[in-house]
Amino acid sequence: MKNIIKITLAGATLAIWFLSGCSTPGESIRPAEKVSYAAEIPENKYYFYTEAQLAEQKGMPDRAIYYLKKAVEQDPDSLLLKRELALLYARQKDNQQALAVIDDVLAKEPHDVEALIILGKIKQTQKEMDQATQAYEKVIAVDKTRQNIYLLLGGIYLQEDRTDDSLRVFQELVKQYPASYPGHFFLGKIYASQGHALRAEKEFKKALEIEPSLLEPRFELINLYKSQGKSKSVVRIYEEILKKNPQNVRAALELGLIYTSHGKKKQAQKIFSDLGKRSAHDFDVILKVIQNYLEPDRYQDAIIITEGMLQGSPDSSDLHHLAGVAYNGSKKNDKAMIHFHKVKPESRFYRDAVVHIAFLYQEQDKIDQAITFLKTAIKNNPDNPDFMYYLGTFYEEKEEYGKAEKVLKQAIEIEPEETKYYFRLGVVYDKWGKKDTSMKTMRTVIQLDPKHANALNYLGYTYADLGRNLDEAEQLIKRALKYKPNDGYITDSLGWVYYKKGRYEEALLTLKKAAELVPDDPIILEHLGDAYLKTSDKKNALKFYQLSLQKDRKDKGTLKEKIKELKDQR
Repeated sequence: MKNIIKITLAGATLAIWFLSGCSTPGESIRPAEKVSYAAEIPENKYYFYTEAQLAEQKGMPDRAIYYLKKAVEQDPDSLLLKRELALLYARQKDNQQALAVIDDVLAKEPHDVEALIILGKIKQTQKEMDQATQAYEKVIAVDKTRQNIYLLLGGIYLQEDRTDDSLRVFQELVKQYPASYPGHFFLGKIYASQGHALRAEKEFKKALEIEPSLLEPRFELINLYKSQGKSKSVVRIYEEILKKNPQNVRAALELGLIYTSHGKKKQAQKIFSDLGKRSAHDFDVILKVIQNYLEPDRYQDAIIITEGMLQGSPDSSDLHHLAGVAYNGSKKNDKAMIHFHKVKPESRFYRDAVVHIAFLYQEQDKIDQAITFLKTAIKNNPDNPDFMYYLGTFYEEKEEYGKAEKVLKQAIEIEPEETKYYFRLGVVYDKWGKKDTSMKTMRTVIQLDPKHANALNYLGYTYADLGRNLDEAEQLIKRALKYKPNDGYITDSLGWVYYKKGRYEEALLTLKKAAELVPDDPIILEHLGDAYLKTSDKKNALKFYQLSLQKDRKDKGTLKEKIKELKDQR
């Protein structure tokens, strides 16, 4: 039942007031006993207390703490002064000092409600929820008028999936405060999660009876009625929401889909068309579609919505982009391509549309068309280095390495600190046979980003493959594994270094792990076969060579020779 219950009710503010006074970032707190602010001050707790209040108002927390400590010295039995001092410490994030003061208060008065609240909040900020709930439980046991503590306590129990405890707390809350709409709302959420539909419905309706303007209980009722197949009730509530708030995008979108499913195409089209017109000046409409419908299980709904909205705004680049994404996600790539092509260069989504089109061409094995298209996109956006980057990858795929180098260098000129352009250029040099230039480029990547795991691995593996600088190669790859500890390819690189160093048992263990992480990579499988061969396990060596041969790879000649040699030795 993890994360079933989510606390979202607008207006149910569960924060305690004393945490509002936070210190500025980086502000240091000096020991108050070392601070001297006046040569002569009267020995009077009221004076110290007043000075502390003034100092806090002026943003001088050190001085405020100093004066409050002096006030406590004058009246060590004052619980009020100690609570104020604890609050000051808490606001300065000095929880250790705050807890020390609160412990002193509670030692003298175990049922001091204000001290218990402070203790609970500190423990809550420290993520020590058991101690926080213990403090809050004591509060409501002593003082049943603390409405916000019921909400805090019940909220923690909900987040901790302690449903029975949260149910008890919210039941007690509405018993003490029958007009607490947050209490009734959360009871409804709990009952719904437990499958008690009638009880949940009653509580949500009670929350609405107390506060008719609330939307969240209405949406919860909709979810409840949907689970029960009560479509008429669902429609009624959506219509009710839109009557109260015609601008509610969420309700409008869902109601339009319901009308569509019920064959009420005119009503649905009216809603979607109006939303399409509105989206031209209200980006929240677009965001709601992105947030709620651009997911695999809702792509079809997204298609219905965006096609309907385009009736109201047929030239909207935003809507064409969303439609393209939905069609692409639904594997209807011809229609996706049509919509992506209608996204204008000035659109915020133009870059994404261009990338989609280029890779759709690639999926269709139309690399030349992808290249032509990207060249046009670069003319429209000559300062966009990402278009140059993707163009470079397509040249790389065609093995036109000189053209790839040229366009990637253009991207680097525009963004000289962007590591991905250098990394791709290094890969191009490697495929081009320019190993030294490739390694130099990878060093540039590492210089720009010392934690770039892929560049560390690439450089280390290249050294290993060449049989050069093996100690440095090992260190580079181990650094890469610090940042990507479960990466099969980097693990393979480490195993290959061990192999090149003649540490075959270590190589075998490491390469086994790499093959577990990436079971279908032909190079890893061949490396594992090599390691088995070096440890005199010819049977397993042959097994993994054959597995490697079954994978789609270009360089099968050497592998076939290894297999033939082993078979001839039988």
